[in-house]
Parts: sequence; structure tokens; C-alpha cells
Amino acid sequence: MDASPQEVTQLLQAWSGGEESALEKLVPLVYSELHRLARRYMAREQPGHTLQVTALVNEAYLRLVDSPHANWQNRAHFFAVCAQVMRRILVDRARSRSARKRGLGIPALELDEALVVAQGRSTDLVALDDALKDLAALDQRKGQIVELRFFGGLSVEETAEVLKVSKDTVMRDWKLAKSWLRRELNREESNGA
Repeated sequence: MDASPQEVTQLLQAWSGGEESALEKLVPLVYSELHRLARRYMAREQPGHTLQVTALVNEAYLRLVDSPHANWQNRAHFFAVCAQVMRRILVDRARSRSARKRGLGIPALELDEALVVAQGRSTDLVALDDALKDLAALDQRKGQIVELRFFGGLSVEETAEVLKVSKDTVMRDWKLAKSWLRRELNREESNGA
């Protein structure tokens, strides 16, 4: 089902206001986009991962529905939060696997060209998550931009809309954040090797 961003935003705001029927109308309208987002995440996972795309969508959906009503600004804000929830699910699973394996390592994932963090090398989701948390502690907006652009797949325009900043600010912070993350991940890789 195709829906306009305005229709999705109206349903999100109605749901935020406690209108349960809005959620029923919303789910079919956003499902394919959530599935695409989950596919993007899962493409970075090692083959044979125990969590499938549909299961990731369902788990993220359950976390969103079970949480207190969010004050959804718009469609972009909703998908940004969904991306963050999916990332948390995968990072939590990766940390759990790592703990069970007692340091045998976590499957590596290749970063796509959108974020050339460790060019030509692989990095793991936990290391990236840790570096992203460090970045957010130093500069929250830069951390949010990476979250929205890389993990959420939002455009520069959508990211600017969610954060209420200019497109130029998004681009400037995006470039600085990529450089910072590249340096941190390379440092961690050389320290761990």
C-alpha cells in the first residue's frame, strides 16, 4: 500500500493521541518500509543469522507498541526511531552471542559506501555501536545524524527535517562524524590486533 507522508504523519499523530484505530490503519501503510529497513540491517549480518528480516520487523513493532505513546513528529521521525530500535535489537543479540562465546569474536559486517568507516576492512556491529555511543557523548547531533542516515537510511533532507537543522548542517556534521568514526574504528582495530 502506498500512502503519502502526510497520511502516515496524521495516523502517527492520532496514534500518539491514544487513538488505537490509527495504529491498525498505520501498520499496513508502513510495513513494507519497515521490512526494507530490516532487510538493510540484516544484509550486514553474517549468513545463517538466527534472526530473520520479518522477525526483526515484528520484534521492533512489539517494542514500539509496548512502549508508552511517543509524540511522533512525522513519518521521518517514526522511521528514525524504528531504525534505532532495530539497531538496538541486533546489538543486544550480538552482545549476547559474544558473551556466550566468551570472546571468540562477533561476526563481522561490511559497512556500505554510505559510511566509509573502515575502507576495505570489516568491523563488527558492537564496535560500531560503541563508537557511535562515544560520538553521541561528545556531540549528540552528530551521533543522531549517523543513526538517521546510516542506520535509518534517511536522506539529507529527511534528517534535516527530523533534527530541525539545515541540510548544510547535516552534510557538514555527516562528514565530520564519518571521519571521527573512521579514526575511532581504525584505532580500535589496531589496538585489538
